[in-house]
Amino acid sequence: MSNITLAKATTGRLDLRFLYSGSRLIVLGLLCVGMTILSPVFFTPTNLLNVMTVASVLILLAIGQTTVILTAGIDLSIGAVVSICGVLTGIMLRAGIPFPIVIVAVLALGSFLGFLNGWMVAVVRLPAFVATYGMMWVASGFALVLLNGLVISAFDPTFRFLGVGNVFGIPTPIIVMLVFWSLANTLLRRTTFGRSLYAVGANPEAARMSGIKKDQTLILAYLFSGFMAAVGAVVLVARVNASEPNMGDAYLLPSVAAVVIGGTSLFGGQGGLAGTLIGALIMTIVQNGMVLLGIKSEWQTFVLGALIVVAVLLDQWVRKSLPEET
Repeated sequence: MSNITLAKATTGRLDLRFLYSGSRLIVLGLLCVGMTILSPVFFTPTNLLNVMTVASVLILLAIGQTTVILTAGIDLSIGAVVSICGVLTGIMLRAGIPFPIVIVAVLALGSFLGFLNGWMVAVVRLPAFVATYGMMWVASGFALVLLNGLVISAFDPTFRFLGVGNVFGIPTPIIVMLVFWSLANTLLRRTTFGRSLYAVGANPEAARMSGIKKDQTLILAYLFSGFMAAVGAVVLVARVNASEPNMGDAYLLPSVAAVVIGGTSLFGGQGGLAGTLIGALIMTIVQNGMVLLGIKSEWQTFVLGALIVVAVLLDQWVRKSLPEET
């Protein structure tokens, strides 16, 4: 191969990799510009903070979902874990238990349910879809039994600060989300555990042969997903000031979609939390924009579904178009 041909191939590979890594950021920027033109209300401090606040719970859940998908798995129980953790939060607060103890108990519950998911996947060898789908029904059932169809509301203002308070003008949910996102991003990028996640997702057998404890890595990935679901549940209950048995159901598919739109491969081993953050913001901005434009709810669902499909198709096209490394 001549130097000119080699240079062209290298340039093409770099251009496509830039497209692959930067396309979501470009889409996010174009969405913001487009919505500002269509609705002057969009690019106001109040609305932007509202978008970020609404996106915060989704991002918290998508952080956990990302760690699982990086291992080539999936957590279908994440919405149900939010529900059962939200129910426990409401019951304990209504019983007069101090909210720091409530938070610790809820985080422990979410982590335990995540651990069970990981144990079923890593030790029992159940497919991730089957294990987490079963956990979804178990957690949903317990949430219904505990509240018996009731809704608990009107919590202590001190607890509600986590959902509706602000620090120097920044809503608390955004601060909580940014703290956990930063810690999780550091965990994935700068620790042995993070490198193990990518290795297990890319090639489980090669990871095992290189000394990585595959089963332990899988268990910790699902445990972390359950933990993040519990964090999201606490923030959600504090924000909406209510606890009900199905409060987390609507977050399952968006949590997966945010990860996929953000560029994390469903086949594992590729992606990260920077893309997940952008993917969640894209979804939230589209929803917010359609509300501002007065688009009917049924069309909102259609547009979001189409967005997910297009994102996955473009992702696959770019991956297949990348020249092979030489």
